[in-house]
Amino acid sequence: MSHDEPPGAPLDVEQAFAGAYQELRRVARARLRGGGRNTVLDTTALVHETYLKLSRSAGVSFPDRPRFLVYAGRAMRSIIVDLVRQRQTDRAGGDVALLTLTGDRVDAVPAQEEHILRVHEALQEMAQVDERMARVVEMRYFGGMSDVEIGAALGVTDRTVRRDWEQARLFLADALK
Repeated sequence: MSHDEPPGAPLDVEQAFAGAYQELRRVARARLRGGGRNTVLDTTALVHETYLKLSRSAGVSFPDRPRFLVYAGRAMRSIIVDLVRQRQTDRAGGDVALLTLTGDRVDAVPAQEEHILRVHEALQEMAQVDERMARVVEMRYFGGMSDVEIGAALGVTDRTVRRDWEQARLFLADALK
């Protein structure tokens, strides 16, 4: 944000992204950790893909940093899930299923990628049960936001956010069994 802008002025994509770049790298690194050689993307690629996705939205501005992080978290989630789906399709030969000599279908998706798709599907189910709870998970997991930041973005208290998070963890644990 430039010095001549009022403190409450909306942020465009470039301003918001520049101000949150290091935080987005931290969030991306946390989302991609543990993937070993099968990592979907590296940190820099995910952050840059997020910028490209956000910059394609003409005229979008954000009232504040927490709302930008919500949007960026959704964009990261979308990029990761789309890439996993594309890799899954490519590994399977497009529309052609790979078969073993016994006729069994090959499970060509590495465990981490399968987990990403399962979390995404569980969040879609959760959103049908409780939209706010799903947004809390998305903001915390994909956006790297604190309870206070999430509460500010959703217009609820941080206590409500913690309660939603606890319920969401139970829901996800059950859905991911």
